[in-house]
Amino acid sequence: MKAIVHVGLKPGVLDPQGRTIATSLVDLGFDEVTAARQGKVIELDLTGDDKAAAQERVTAMCEKLLANTVIESYRIDIED
Repeated sequence: MKAIVHVGLKPGVLDPQGRTIATSLVDLGFDEVTAARQGKVIELDLTGDDKAAAQERVTAMCEKLLANTVIESYRIDIED
């Protein structure tokens, strides 16, 4: 089983890397870009076949290590 964790800054939190990405894309001629938000994706290979248990365990991982829940939000996708 695989868990894919998407972590990104919460709305309202300043994102200087995202701003730099957006500015650079516009400078390269991609004028349609008005903003960008930068985040991270973490892929975890897991043992077992209980999706509910995996969701619970990965949520605990996010709360303890993978995301700074003060300024970041996360989404978990569990795949077979």
